[in-house]
Amino acid sequence: MSEEKRGTFYPAYRVEPIDIEGSTSIVFSKKGEIGSLAKALRIFEEFEVNLIHIESRPSKQNPDFFDFFISCDNTKGDVKKAIESLTGDNCNVTVLTRSINPEITDKTVPWFPRKISELDRFANQILSYGSELDADHPGFTDPVYRERRKQFADIAYNYKHGQKIPRVEYTKAEVETWGTIFNKLTGLFPSHACREFNRVWPLLIDNCGYRPDNIPQLQDISDFLKDCTGFTLRPVAGLLSSRDFLAGLAFRVFHSTQYIRHSSKPMYTPEPDICHELIGHVPLFADPEFAQFSQEIGLASLGAPDDYVEKLATCYWFTVEFGLCRQNGELRAYGAGLISSFGELQYCLSDKPEVRPFEPEKTAEQKYPITEFQPVYFVANSFTESKEKMRDFADTIPRNFGVRYNAFTQNVEVLNNLNQIRTFASCLKNEMSRLEDALRRFNI
Repeated sequence: MSEEKRGTFYPAYRVEPIDIEGSTSIVFSKKGEIGSLAKALRIFEEFEVNLIHIESRPSKQNPDFFDFFISCDNTKGDVKKAIESLTGDNCNVTVLTRSINPEITDKTVPWFPRKISELDRFANQILSYGSELDADHPGFTDPVYRERRKQFADIAYNYKHGQKIPRVEYTKAEVETWGTIFNKLTGLFPSHACREFNRVWPLLIDNCGYRPDNIPQLQDISDFLKDCTGFTLRPVAGLLSSRDFLAGLAFRVFHSTQYIRHSSKPMYTPEPDICHELIGHVPLFADPEFAQFSQEIGLASLGAPDDYVEKLATCYWFTVEFGLCRQNGELRAYGAGLISSFGELQYCLSDKPEVRPFEPEKTAEQKYPITEFQPVYFVANSFTESKEKMRDFADTIPRNFGVRYNAFTQNVEVLNNLNQIRTFASCLKNEMSRLEDALRRFNI
């Protein structure tokens, strides 16, 4: 989802306290005594360090201690002295840093992953962990549900690139919730969803166990998508920041939740759950044109300034999440937020909302609500056209380098010198030779 959310820390390595561009993230442990956090925070106040985010949870190493995650602005105040003072206060302090990409000398460029394995470095930076739910969440007062959410969060927290996604044995109540949603939605797909969705949907039933009495496993779906378009799924415990989530798309990786919404409200969820992911998102990732369109948004986000990341996130919101398309003169839905919502899937094709053509530079400026039906939807004539428009929009992003995804190595290559550009041109020349040969064989 595109809402900017950042949270729980990931396993870190120890480094000397240093200042890096933008922000510094710190993890420290203190005994769970009254006023212990307040005492630590006064240290940051003393050195005039502005805190951006604070989060805590019981320590896994010592039940009498709490682990605290803090993200702070390192462009003001004295972060180094604050960390030194915190360490002197008998705290076990770890500084989390992100290294600068070696090919990019401009240190103002935000760090971004170059290798698919580097997605591990931010996969657990989420809003909340496990049983930490907002007070208005349907499962807030249900201790069994909260503990179940923590189990799913633990799976995502411990997952690393290259591993098989752990299989989950869903409970009877969870399967019944899935079945209610599944049966309610499938009747609308033929008349409301785009043709690409309806083409893939039967394949998921045949190959991935999509049934009302069975919640499919992420690994089975990931294997299917990889065979179709190279997309894969990765378990995640909650919402990532816009920058981190979009970076995953650059590698054709979709961060997917495994937990399911609370059974008391099967047709409502305040955050993405497995119904939203598997019914709404997954089918179109098996379509080559849509997969390429999604990856274009991800590639455009790498190293982009914060304001442009938010523009791209807004484009993502109005396309991948809530996009409409025109097919055979009629509107059809392709956005996951529409496909997985019985009420909004009908509403979006009615005469109530406003409909505009998808133009990235205009769409990126549109405000949107996150807790109600969208008052405005944007329409694409085709995924191919939308992909070309996103590429043109990406050209306006102020960065002094280009990027390309190498599917053979699963790495992002930075194009910012003549040698790299020549290598890329040579690859294109080889591909063009193969194309010309194929055309000759068909006498075209």
